Amino acid sequence: MSISAAMVKELRERTGSGMMECKKALTETGGDIEAAVELMRKQGLAKADKKAGRTAAEGTLVVAAGDKAVALVEVNCETDFVAKGDEFQGFAAAVAASALTASPADLDALLAAPLADGKSVDEIRREKVAKIGENIAVRRFVRYATSGGVLASYLHGSRIGVLVELDGGDEMLAKDVAMHIAASRPLCVSPEQVPAEVVEKEREIALANAVNEGKSPEIAAKMVEGRVRKFLNENTLLGQVFIRDPEGKQTVAALLKGRGASVVAFTRYEL
Repeated sequence: MSISAAMVKELRERTGSGMMECKKALTETGGDIEAAVELMRKQGLAKADKKAGRTAAEGTLVVAAGDKAVALVEVNCETDFVAKGDEFQGFAAAVAASALTASPADLDALLAAPLADGKSVDEIRREKVAKIGENIAVRRFVRYATSGGVLASYLHGSRIGVLVELDGGDEMLAKDVAMHIAASRPLCVSPEQVPAEVVEKEREIALANAVNEGKSPEIAAKMVEGRVRKFLNENTLLGQVFIRDPEGKQTVAALLKGRGASVVAFTRYEL
């Protein structure tokens, strides 16, 4: 019997296990999901299976950095108490190191990557679930690698993490930009990158506000464009005022231009 992606997805949701383990169980049971769940429980996954549906809303963000590469990983658990414990923190750090060195293509590949004692990230994760007694999930990760750019990371506690890559500049500048991104939450680098539907929604809101203020169609149209332009500047990295400018006037675009640098990409995670 052919094992479909939908069947694997359903079993993953039921058990909280990795894609490869789910596919293997479905293959062994001829595509019978209930039998696959039972098989996985018999193989020692019962405790992880039982807790997989519980909300993992706490956790931590961890950065692992190497030569010309850096990774940011979010690992979740159920309580702040566990999130601060050495057992959980050690696991999260190990997952970040695996994301850095294994260079996985996606989350499934990271979960299947080797971690310790010949076991995968997901196998160790399930062992931690059984030992700690809480649902634990590797939620997401991002990895940057460059041959000639400048990479930097910034963690604000354990709840906000940023990676940034610059073309030009230096590590100090990249770190400053990463700190700015953590504080100012830009949607993307430049106005051109803002999704058209987001811009259109802001335009609709601005027009409705202008009409409610009793403006004429001509005045309303001018107000709409001005408000949309303001929205784009306030919500894209290059248009924002740099947080460390003491006079509050220099934009990030001006800062980068003065240093002969540009932003290649950035990622901001918030727990």
